[in-house]
Amino acid sequence: MKFLDQVKIYVKAGNGGHGSPSFRREKFIEYGGPDGGDGGRGGSIILRSERNLNTLIDYRFQQHHKGKRGENGSGQNRTGRGGDDLFLKVPIGTQVFEEDNKTLIFDFKKKGEEFVVAKGGKGGLGNTRFKSSTNRSPKKFTKGAIGEEYVIWLQLKTIADVGIVGLPNAGKSSLLAAITNATPKIANYKFTTLNPNLGVAIYDDKEITLADIPGLVEGAHEGVGLGIQFLKHVERCKTLVHLIDITAENIENTYQQVKNELASYSKEILKKKEIIVLNKTDLLDKKKIEEIVNNFSKDKNSEVATLSTLDKESISKIKSKLLSYVS
Repeated sequence: MKFLDQVKIYVKAGNGGHGSPSFRREKFIEYGGPDGGDGGRGGSIILRSERNLNTLIDYRFQQHHKGKRGENGSGQNRTGRGGDDLFLKVPIGTQVFEEDNKTLIFDFKKKGEEFVVAKGGKGGLGNTRFKSSTNRSPKKFTKGAIGEEYVIWLQLKTIADVGIVGLPNAGKSSLLAAITNATPKIANYKFTTLNPNLGVAIYDDKEITLADIPGLVEGAHEGVGLGIQFLKHVERCKTLVHLIDITAENIENTYQQVKNELASYSKEILKKKEIIVLNKTDLLDKKKIEEIVNNFSKDKNSEVATLSTLDKESISKIKSKLLSYVS
């Protein structure tokens, strides 16, 4: 599925149906009274959050959405049928902005939330409504109200318990695939992941949602590489897993490079809980691993763990640690 995290759409709710100016017409009843029914209301446009979505790609190809019009009222005081509401599915984490793309009007944070983005017009009144002691045969009726219409922006900011960050080729997709049911593209070259991938890990009957954020490079906060468009997906993760290739030439520089990009984008990100994971330990012997971990851990406030995505016991330990961080 292709990824899209921002889209502009037009929504138009249905108009209300017109009231009826009908009069009662029956055999042997010469002067039947008014019996015009009301019009039905127009259908509203309602956004609803769905857990199994992680892209707004559907709205790239269909950007105009219109609700159904309410039916007109009719004789015998029959009210017109209301127009069906139109439900538009969006991923959890979607934010709804006005046409200026700055004014936030709703933020979907949970599954099954609904937001009426455009209300359907009220149905018009039939002439029965205007009958009175002084006017026994009113011809007056009202037309249905116009449904609301807006141009809005939808922006997706991934919501996950854990965000996996690191330089390209650090093994983020491999980690996600190893501990969840996700199937991201994996290969031994930079920028395999071009979109955030989501997965759900189950450990001790508890669920952890993880997001594999595309690799960050120097200058990402200014749009270099995959850039700023994906840094925003880190903002809403509760905990960060900072994944580093333990065979990197300079682990400290690798760590600081990503930290600098996160800090340059938002200082708030640095306040999140973090676990540093040194990956690909299967490529080194135990003595070398201990030496690297000891030297690297000296001045770190965050916990430092090791991982090999080829070792089931190693994966199980990481799952357990992540559960303790998000529970």
